Amino acid sequence: MAEQDLHVIALISGGKDSFFSLLHCMQHGHRIVALANLFPASDGAAPAVQVIDPSVISTSSAAASGHDGDGDLNSFMYQTVGHEIIPLYAAATGLPLYRLPICSSGAQRHERDYAFNPAESAHDETESMTVLLKAIMERHPEANAVSAGAILSTYQRTRVESVALRLGLTPLAYLWKYPILPPPASAPADGAQLLKDMAAVGLEARIIKVASAGLSERHLWECVASDAGAGRVKAALQRFGAAGGAVLGEGGEFETIVLDGPSRLFRKSIKVASEGRTPVQEGGGTTWLMLRNAFIEEKAIGSEMGSSESPVRVPDILEPRFQSVMDQLSEPAHLQSTARPPPESRSSITLGKPSSWTRYRGGDLIDWFVVADETLHHSSIEAETAHVVDKIRVLLASHSMEADHVSNTMVILRRMSDFPSVNAEYGKLFQKPNPPSRVTVSCGDLLQPGCSIAIYLAVDPVLSSHVDRQGLHVQSRSYWAPANIGPYSQAVGTPIWTSTGTTGLRTWSVAGQIPLIPSSMALPGPSDEMQLQISLSLQHLWRIAVDVKVQFWTSAVAFFARSASEEEMQRKATMGVRAWRLAHGAPQEDDEDDEDGPDPWDLKFNQQYQTLAGTDQEAKEPPLPDWSVMTLRHQNEPDTCIPPFFAVEVEELPRQSAVEWQAHTGLSGLGESSVETLHFPEIPLPGWKAWHTIARGQQGEIFRHTVLAYDLDATSGPLDYSRVAFERVAAHRVALQAGGMDDNTGACHQGPYLTYVDAANVNGLWHLQALLDSSARSALIPCRSLWSSTGARLGVVSLYRTTFTP
Repeated sequence: MAEQDLHVIALISGGKDSFFSLLHCMQHGHRIVALANLFPASDGAAPAVQVIDPSVISTSSAAASGHDGDGDLNSFMYQTVGHEIIPLYAAATGLPLYRLPICSSGAQRHERDYAFNPAESAHDETESMTVLLKAIMERHPEANAVSAGAILSTYQRTRVESVALRLGLTPLAYLWKYPILPPPASAPADGAQLLKDMAAVGLEARIIKVASAGLSERHLWECVASDAGAGRVKAALQRFGAAGGAVLGEGGEFETIVLDGPSRLFRKSIKVASEGRTPVQEGGGTTWLMLRNAFIEEKAIGSEMGSSESPVRVPDILEPRFQSVMDQLSEPAHLQSTARPPPESRSSITLGKPSSWTRYRGGDLIDWFVVADETLHHSSIEAETAHVVDKIRVLLASHSMEADHVSNTMVILRRMSDFPSVNAEYGKLFQKPNPPSRVTVSCGDLLQPGCSIAIYLAVDPVLSSHVDRQGLHVQSRSYWAPANIGPYSQAVGTPIWTSTGTTGLRTWSVAGQIPLIPSSMALPGPSDEMQLQISLSLQHLWRIAVDVKVQFWTSAVAFFARSASEEEMQRKATMGVRAWRLAHGAPQEDDEDDEDGPDPWDLKFNQQYQTLAGTDQEAKEPPLPDWSVMTLRHQNEPDTCIPPFFAVEVEELPRQSAVEWQAHTGLSGLGESSVETLHFPEIPLPGWKAWHTIARGQQGEIFRHTVLAYDLDATSGPLDYSRVAFERVAAHRVALQAGGMDDNTGACHQGPYLTYVDAANVNGLWHLQALLDSSARSALIPCRSLWSSTGARLGVVSLYRTTFTP
């Protein structure tokens, strides 16, 4: 699918990353309208925007900058060393350059995830960017995007995103997570691959500051964007055990200045004579170059932009693991014939009236399921959503909670076309960084007539957003995973609680993942087969989970948009099953060497990372699945370690995608041999089967996740949900007994937190839900069909979780 052309303001520091990100923008057909730079303010200088015309070549770079070049401002947000020659970039590139002094008060907000607050953030150095971008937009009203060179720094990325989105600009960060993206074909994984890719397109980036053991004054003016230079820097840093990402300078180990690049960007080059490079030594082994008398030099004839220039390498969409998954998802045979008669027409099914409810479950967690009052039915979707949002606010206030006590939500719509209107109202609930993760599906007419939206929320009353709640909210386009521009996070993690406090274990809720191409936020073209959509969206789920250090899943579903026939849906379900199994691999296959390292915020504020020696192992992310957390018996029988999977057919999915993956709970903080899984394909109750995931903490606490499923082959004709709900209580008790678990917690009397129901074969969903005791209620997802990992039709799948200390 063709990408939307963007008109980009390129934030540049003079360093390699901002310019290479700019080149990626051009590779995607985006137009660069202006360069933007923030520089150290001179004492007493008025903070005014400078406009540098590309047709004017300054003969004195320091004078053009409005700064005498004496000193280096150590800003954690902006690179400032080398700022003396920044004005020459206008003439070198032919692009207008806009500059503004950085707010002299520096960083007032030191948290990693930036939240703009007019009272607290007005004097933060981040807001200098707001002033500068506003000025550029006044002169270039066509600008609709901004690019930055963030690679691993959440601190920097979230600040650019905050400013960009407040100004209506699309944030672009094409280098985000670059070290873990697929390397060139047949090339081994290399933490310095980014530097080699820069060299391949002719970017000349020289080191002008060193601030790390291993790098010294002799490395200054090294051309790091070259195979030889990258190799020397990597070898020097590794001798001192530098953390992952150090070879790219992500922890401030070194800084660079770009002097030249491909002619499609650099029409002229910048030169600095050796006598114009003066080393300045600071304490702690830091040395930087003061640059004077830089000048513009015409390029040799024949070096103009042409087809002979190497394009910027765009990483493959699929990494090797998921490329292999897709390659093995050729049209599979049916796993099992359902041989069921056609269901009754849906118009004859009694759905009943949905109603809102609150349910308390173990560990102080609360589930809310919220729909509009009947008086709001048949009103506009905006009015109905606003009413639902108001009800959620009232619920939060009545429990003395705020919106950041919500960890995850599920939005069920009648029509996916309502999603933009719903998003506008829903987003008003969540104004702080890292809003809840979210899954959105459309169930069509399986929702009760008159009701167009229902929202399920998982809430933790004791959750502290500043201490216990963790999140991942990437809103920039990149090659890594889709941007979450809306009011939801890729993932939110909360601690597992018992009556004695936190356990050290953490659960993660990951947003539903559809197969968007991250760099364009577009779906693959219509010619691309289902295999790519399944594999790509599953890769998104995996990458997000690995980033937040999920070690194991409890269970998962793949939602599929409505199919033309039962046979077609069964083929999709079978592909989903195979993809899930293939992604898990086997213990001996899990030998990936991840080059990703700690965020620079960690390097500055987290004591765990404030020394270089030994941090490579500390920062290394665990694999997914992390086989070491399984018992030895399970490791010797890897098939027993694969969490249960189900395929769910709904009406529509966001962006008209064909598939959306949802993993129910990710677990982190697990110790070795602390997890076991139990599967009972038959329990002493006809039609029911069960799965348990049991994780044990270091203090003996237990987290248990249970899945119950009812096989439609165990009955004939439509079921009543009342029968299902009655049998499910007994099935839960029997499943616990089958696993050798005494129910001394009363868990078998608690209802599931989430239930998928085949609404074509199960009657009376919403009506009975309203009659059930609150402890027995669950969020209901009415499905057009529901499939097991063996390709069989299911009537119901219910999920339970509890935490206790024996």
